[in-house]
Amino acid sequence: MRTIETREITRNIKEMCIEANHFLPEDMKCALQAGADTEESPLGRQILGQLQENLQIAAQEMIPICQDTGMAVIFFEIGQEVHFTGGLLEDAIQEGVRQGYREGFLRKSVVKDPICRENTGDNTPAVIHYAIVPGDKVQITVAPKGFGSENMSRVFMLKPADGIEGVKSAVLTAVKDAGPNACPPMVVGVGIGGTFEKCALMAKRALTRPLDQRSHIGYVRELEQELLQKINCLGIGPGGLGGSVTALAVNVETYPTHIAGLPVAVNICCHVNRHAVRIL
Repeated sequence: MRTIETREITRNIKEMCIEANHFLPEDMKCALQAGADTEESPLGRQILGQLQENLQIAAQEMIPICQDTGMAVIFFEIGQEVHFTGGLLEDAIQEGVRQGYREGFLRKSVVKDPICRENTGDNTPAVIHYAIVPGDKVQITVAPKGFGSENMSRVFMLKPADGIEGVKSAVLTAVKDAGPNACPPMVVGVGIGGTFEKCALMAKRALTRPLDQRSHIGYVRELEQELLQKINCLGIGPGGLGGSVTALAVNVETYPTHIAGLPVAVNICCHVNRHAVRIL
């Protein structure tokens, strides 16, 4: 059994909130460069160049990549041989978010109640997803999610007879409806299977998969490639101003489902697709 002090969790979460909001992961930088190299529209190339310049300024000046520093979404994979001491794990996570957003001077965008709309003042609470896995390590993924793109996300409860063509149609419908509102070029996370809530969680998790890692399932890998090609033929383009690079990647995750259902979720993320990953 391995023991981890909860204060270490707080410290890492704090640092990761600041890191994710100021520094884009390498896979996203490479994807943006590839987009700039292949974009056919002169205006689209100009916009992608400006986005890359923005990234450089953000990193050099310690300015957030985007003014919407998001609601903190945290994936916690806990080895079953790990024991936490020093307080409640969830309290430690929320304290890390609180410190990160305050000390990092990040915009606080969370309200206490969805109807009353009073700001919490520290960007808590975060949305936390736990998983128990083998081993004695803890993997933390912090993914601040801005709501320009989050608001464009969809869940489709398809019929089994709709099949893979129905899945393709659902994803393309979500992207077309999003248009410029999701701050393209976007990353599209797709969850297929499970239940209403499971497919949405898979779509969210898919956004954190490195963009250079394709699915190990043959038909899913082909689906990712086909959807990316079709999305980039929609003409939405960088900034929604036209072009051939509307999406940088499509990441699809699947799960077993009920004989009577075919749930599909589409979680869209803007061109920053922020996330930081650490293993303790």
